[in-house]
Amino acid sequence: MSPDAPSTDSTGAIDVARRNLLVHATTSVGVAGLGAACWPFIASWQPSEAARALGVPVEVDCSTIAPGQMRVVVWRRKPIYIVRRTAAMLALMGGHDAALKDPDSTDSQQPAYADNPLRSRAPSLFVAIGVCTHLGCIPRARFEVGGPHMGEQWPGGFLCPCHGSRYDLAGRVFKGSPAPTNLEIPPYSMAGPDQLVVG
Repeated sequence: MSPDAPSTDSTGAIDVARRNLLVHATTSVGVAGLGAACWPFIASWQPSEAARALGVPVEVDCSTIAPGQMRVVVWRRKPIYIVRRTAAMLALMGGHDAALKDPDSTDSQQPAYADNPLRSRAPSLFVAIGVCTHLGCIPRARFEVGGPHMGEQWPGGFLCPCHGSRYDLAGRVFKGSPAPTNLEIPPYSMAGPDQLVVG
């Protein structure tokens, strides 16, 4: 029998089921091979980790941040703090301006849209670069009001563990802190009610 002759059974009939199985198997292997060969090319379209670290915008779904909680993302190799402020947190914001170095943020860095007492686009969302303006340490969240460690007048905010700089929930630095200015506000936009784009 010629090697090009169709497969037949003992009666000489063509085995159509076997031929279809071989065609499907060969096609599947070919498609899988093509996908494996194309994947590196498709993956090369995505920004590299280095490019992301150097400033590719970071998208954040803020709907998963519970009220009173903070999420940290990385943009340009810096931690970005995203805090969902509660109504109680917002109510405490105006009561301690006399204790702040720069309550109106005139000497601090923020975009024009954050040039307001809450230093944010939306009152409930606070976005800041989580780097102390003193020596570049990473402040920690201290959202509890008062307490034995922070003092009874503490309205909640951030504490730098290195040298004790204190910031309120708008990133404004308290007098007596070694940090000279308020926390920096990065460029960001809102792509939707809960969709934040940093960068």
